[in-house]
Amino acid sequence: MSGGPRRAVPVPEDAAPGISRRLASMLYEAILLFAVAFLATWLFQFAAGTMRIEGWRTHLLQLFLLAVFAAYFLWCWLRGGQTLAMKTWRIRLVARKDHGRVSPAAALLRFACSLVLVPSLVGIAWAYVDRDRQFLHDRLAGTLLLGVP
Repeated sequence: MSGGPRRAVPVPEDAAPGISRRLASMLYEAILLFAVAFLATWLFQFAAGTMRIEGWRTHLLQLFLLAVFAAYFLWCWLRGGQTLAMKTWRIRLVARKDHGRVSPAAALLRFACSLVLVPSLVGIAWAYVDRDRQFLHDRLAGTLLLGVP
């Protein structure tokens, strides 16, 4: 049954890491974001001088959390292409055209697209039909997720 040694099938240079690995990274990212949101909310409450966030302050808190999340992702993606979860799961975000660093515009577009496409699961489901197995927000932003050896 063994029929001899198996030959390694060459993996394309721009092959995406497995979907299960990327989903595990997303789950880890969600846990990290919960901690970031907790700390940011506490700072917001401290600055607001009250623990009760009601009315217009609720919307202001939501905008503040959005800005904190954007700052976290953009800072990580623009510095080295990896968030803490991406480092743990050995995944790097690169520009599709040259596999170099992601531009600020592409990182911002990826963040904005993922705000809608990830929670709706459309962006994740897209990876099952995409020819390169990339998420839809990566396809739209011109970015690429690669495995890091």
